[in-house]
Order: sequence, then C-alpha cells, then structure tokens
Amino acid sequence: MLLVAGAVVRFLFLARKPFWFDECFSVEVARMNLGNFLHLLWWREANMSLYYLLLRVWLRLEPPKGQSEFFIRSLSVLIAVAAIPAIYWLAWQLYDRRVALIAAGLLTFNAYSVRYSQEARSYALFLLLATLSSGFLIAFLRAPTRRNRIGYVLVSILAVYAHFYAFLLLVTHWMALRRLRSGARSFDQSTQPCPPLAKQIRRVWITIGLAVLPLLIFVAKTGAGPIRWIQRPGLRDVLEFYSELAGGSNWGLLTLYVVACIAAVASARRRLSGDGETEDQKGTTNWEPWRSQFLLLWLLFPVALTVLLSFARPVFLSRYMIFCLPPLLIFAAAGLARLRPSWLLSAVLAGIWLLGSEGIFFVYTHDFDNERDASVSAANFILDHAQPGDAVVFHIAGTRIPYEFVRSLRTGENTASPDFGDQHFTDQLGPQILFPYHGASLDYRDFTGKPTADFLRTIASSHPRVWIMLMNNGPADNPDPTTVMLTQILPESFPKILRWQFTRVEVRLYSK
Repeated sequence: MLLVAGAVVRFLFLARKPFWFDECFSVEVARMNLGNFLHLLWWREANMSLYYLLLRVWLRLEPPKGQSEFFIRSLSVLIAVAAIPAIYWLAWQLYDRRVALIAAGLLTFNAYSVRYSQEARSYALFLLLATLSSGFLIAFLRAPTRRNRIGYVLVSILAVYAHFYAFLLLVTHWMALRRLRSGARSFDQSTQPCPPLAKQIRRVWITIGLAVLPLLIFVAKTGAGPIRWIQRPGLRDVLEFYSELAGGSNWGLLTLYVVACIAAVASARRRLSGDGETEDQKGTTNWEPWRSQFLLLWLLFPVALTVLLSFARPVFLSRYMIFCLPPLLIFAAAGLARLRPSWLLSAVLAGIWLLGSEGIFFVYTHDFDNERDASVSAANFILDHAQPGDAVVFHIAGTRIPYEFVRSLRTGENTASPDFGDQHFTDQLGPQILFPYHGASLDYRDFTGKPTADFLRTIASSHPRVWIMLMNNGPADNPDPTTVMLTQILPESFPKILRWQFTRVEVRLYSK
C-alpha cells in the first residue's frame, strides 16, 4: 500500500511544472553521442555522472517521436518509490518493524521527497543510494559477511558517482565507526568490531577510495568553480532547510518532528553517554546509544560542516543535503513508536500527514528552495516569433541547452543527434545558431564560453535580425561584463532593439 501511495503522489501532476535549465541540462547531456558524453563528464560535469548514464539508457526506452517531460521525469519517480522499502530496511535494522513501518509511511508522504522525485536530476537517486549505503553499513556491523561488505562498498561508490556530496555521508560513517570502535564497549561477540572486522573495515575504505579516485582528481582539477554561484548561508537558511526537509511549507511540521526526535533521544538518554549498560531485544550491548549517535551525526554533521566551510567558500545548498532526510524520518519514527495506545499513534500520524499534504500540494506548483528559471518559455518565445534569415546568439554558451531541449520537443526528434544537417537545423528548427556552434549536433565545447566583440561585428552582413538570449546576467543596473559588451557592440550594426523579460532570462531582438 505504501508503495502504491508513494507512486501516486509522485506521478500526480508530474508534468505540471515547466522544465528549467538544470533539467534541460540533464536531458541534453544524456542525449549526446558517446564521445562527447564522456568528454563532457571528465571535462566539467563529473558530478551526477551516474544519473546521466541511467537517464541516457532511460531515454532509449521511449520512441524517438514523442519525447515528453512526463516520461523523462518518470525515472526519478521510480527511483524515489524504491527509497520507501530502502528506508524500511534501514529502520528495521536500527530499531524494529514498528519503527520501520512508521519511517516508510513518513517518507511516502514527505513533500521534500516528492519535490525532488518530480525533477530530472540526481537527487532522488542520491537519496536512495545514501539510504542503501547506510543500510548495508548497519547490516555489515551486525553480520560482517562478505555479501554485506560488498554491498556496502558497491552502493557507497555508486552514491559518490550519483552526487559528490556523498563524500559527506562516508565521512559520517567513518566518524560513527570511530565512535563504535573507540568506546569502552560495543556490540556483543556476534558482531563485535574485533581486529578481523577492523581489518575488513580498512579494506572497505581503501577499495572505496580507489574506486572514487577519478572523482577526487576531477575535484582537484576543477576546484570549486562549478559551484561558485552558491550563496553564503545564514542561520535562517539552515532552519528553513530542516523545515523543508520535514516536508512542511510552514514551521508546524518541523515542530512535530523535533518533538518526536526528542522523545527518541529521551528513550536512550542514559545510554547516550555510554555510562549505562543494557541489552536491546537483539542482544547487543550499548546498541541504543550508538544508533542514536549515528542518526544524530548523519542528520546534523553534514549540514554543520558545509555551513562552517561556507565562511571560506559557500558550499551549503539545501537540495545537496537531501541525503539527510532518512535520519530525520527514522529518528522521528522511533519517537512516535513510543506512543501508546495505538489510536494515539494513528491520530498523530494522521495529523502529520495532514500537515504534510499541504507541503505536497505546494510542491506541485512551487519549489521549496529556489525559483526555477523560465529558460524553456524564453526558448519557445524565440522559436514562435523567429523569421527566415534570423540568427540567434546565446549570452553564455550553456544557455543553448534549454533551447535545444525545446527544439527536440517541437520536432519529436533528438537535436543532439549527429543525423541532422545544417540546413535542417536552420530551416525547420528555428534561427541559425551562431554562438556557441561547433557543428549541427551539440558538442562538449558548446557548454562553455562567451561571445567576443570581434565575433559579434562579423555577423551584421549575413543576417537582418539577431536574437540574443541572456540568462543569469545580473541585475539591470549592474549587468555582467558580457551583457555590457553585447549592449555596446550590437547597436553598431543593429540599431533597433526589442526586449522581453522572463524569470531570470532576458530575450532581445536586434534588427537593422
């Protein structure tokens, strides 16, 4: 029932919100020919590479005629639904079946999960793999078998290739294991981290480190350039993140989650210090304090670390922290599971789901953490109003990406395919692309760069009108240097200008 309900709330209104730049980027990267695809990943887009690869396979399942936003986003929905049994498995290992059912129910109707399950990006995949990685870690600690060890290694590696911030999850795991191994007592003899197990754990870290070494090299090569647009967070940003993570469009739902988490902590407060010595129903010594510490580390440490690092270089972004959702839901479920009698638990859960439904209906039409751009609408506007002989120049190279996505929807064909000729592009798919342009199909070089003044002066003789699509080019009273250059150079040859404003996008038409 939970799987069905989870699928329903995520497939509902799946195509209501328009695609935005990041989603168009995912699709156009996945559509590129293999050579350009691999070159682009290594050159500048190694993050989320696993998702791009899965999307590349997924798009081949749909007939070439009829690419749709619904189908493209469906991959994220299916992945998000798979996270429901994954969190059940993790919570059952940490607590029991009652807590596992509650945690799975909370995830089913969590608006934050719904929001990112309806987006053609890697966040749903990241959440699933983070949950499975932690699940295999717990399974390995309780039963250090070869299967559990291999499962943890493989899923953890995949999580890093799904999103770089999975490194934070692995650091959290390392800290939790250090706490487990440095304590006066740990598990009983059946799962005690004795020297053989400690040796296995070292091999695990070495294997993961070698497997993700290409990504580490990529990060060292590119630095923080790909995320330089992130703003420095404040305390309110952090509080709003946890409120959104709880799934609410207001603070009420977060308050309920905090109370439930406090109840979970209170149930083990004597053991959190390590002074108490009790055995849980599975027969392990000091299991309760360690699992509470593990969940608290997972919930708080990645956020605290990224906020702290943001004083030097902003790296905190709420959607990158989606992997902190499982510990919040499991911890809250552990607190709620203490409610007796059953009708009281049912009433509280109904209240949580009622408040959560407000957040779900909110994300069907809005976004929690950002205002999506209108690049798709701007591209449609250009294609609707273009005339024969027109040309188009993109303010920054990447702005061509949503334009290509819109063209593919209009023709029912893949414009990233090398099968199209220049004449087909020019006559049937809109104005002739002048910049960036390295051939009829998208090239990895078409993803970066800016037009120059000398180039712009060469286009006047061959085109009566030139469209300019500008995106994220700064406020009107303080535009970026490229916008300033365009504004100064183009009127020399095209004295007439019309402007249209879209969300975070500006369209200009220069004519003679």
